[in-house]
Amino acid sequence: MLLSNLTVLLSNLIDATDAAREDFLAALVRLPSDNPPGDCAAHGLATAGLLEGLGFSVRQHAVPAALAAAHGMVSAINLVVRQEFGPGPTIALNAHGDVVPPGEGWKTDPYGAAIIDGWMYGRGVAVSKSDICTYAFALQALRDSGVALRGAVELHITYDEETGGEIGPAWLLSQGFSKPDYAIAAGFSYNVVTAHNGCLHLEVTIHGRSAHAAKPETGIDALAATTTVLAALYAERDALRERPSAIGGIGAPGLTIGLINGGINTNVVPDRITLRLDRRITPDEDVAQAEADLRALISAAVAQTPGAHCNISRILLAAPLTPAPGAAHLADVLCRHASAVFGEPISTTGAPLYTDARHYAAAGIPIVLYGAGPRSIEEANAHRADERLKLDDLHKATKVIALALAELLAG
Repeated sequence: MLLSNLTVLLSNLIDATDAAREDFLAALVRLPSDNPPGDCAAHGLATAGLLEGLGFSVRQHAVPAALAAAHGMVSAINLVVRQEFGPGPTIALNAHGDVVPPGEGWKTDPYGAAIIDGWMYGRGVAVSKSDICTYAFALQALRDSGVALRGAVELHITYDEETGGEIGPAWLLSQGFSKPDYAIAAGFSYNVVTAHNGCLHLEVTIHGRSAHAAKPETGIDALAATTTVLAALYAERDALRERPSAIGGIGAPGLTIGLINGGINTNVVPDRITLRLDRRITPDEDVAQAEADLRALISAAVAQTPGAHCNISRILLAAPLTPAPGAAHLADVLCRHASAVFGEPISTTGAPLYTDARHYAAAGIPIVLYGAGPRSIEEANAHRADERLKLDDLHKATKVIALALAELLAG
């Protein structure tokens, strides 16, 4: 079939399902799947039902309760849909159904899926329930087109991206439930993402010795030691900003102290303060060295308070995604079709966040990120109040995915 004829056929099939696609996405948004607390099995079951309603056979891989608990979740079910077209490579499409809690400041119901001026609002509508929808309807169009293809497409719907992906994509791959040759993961921009930052989370507990506030000199003030640590960390953050990545879109390494807890009472010298921090690691950096340097900086700062000491525990280490030679063809095909569908140049870029794509890369699977992302995470209000998605982007991205898959599996 000529490419122009195929483009018209797939576009028409997708145009005919615009309303159904919006209803599908609204159903995903209206059922909460906040992580934490991470009790996401019910959403997985509901999503499986929606996919079966599109005519797909869905394999459900329930994560053992103990394994889910070990990763800070209550429940999760990973979903795999496999559509065979013939002998050839398998391309996996991964999107996650878990979302961060809504937080405050919403002008709309975070689970309402309200449509206002062509935008749908709701937690997870952009990150990344939209791409569960994008990928499912792109695959439906391919299946219904009757076009002769070589290979298979799998949908991987997982539920732990917000807590690291270890019991989602990493588990599916390590258990042998799927062995794709290539992969595409949920997108966050109009561009095709080929690299992203890694992330290190550390928990730092600074120990002192309590004392009555009437005699503070008899204790060791853990909070005083903490102020020294904070000063060192914020100085390091300023220094990191002077080391931007050579990869466009990545930016500079980042450092954020997100949580602080401690103390006993107003009239007691605090004996323990706990910090949790987030260190963003660019693809240009050595991951092990970045962690070692940060640990050394914290330990040296604590040592400036006589008698204080600290314990440092790693909570999360997510490796950066670096551009892989095997992914270049994926990126080229997606960029070409996206440019045609959107009517503007679409190119490759990096992203400053971290994603589950790294698990596929770690397994040796070439992967890029593309989907119904907005121009930027800021435009989508991702992880903020009033998260939103332009519905025209949802429909266009579905066409891009379908056309790219058709070309990639054409032989």
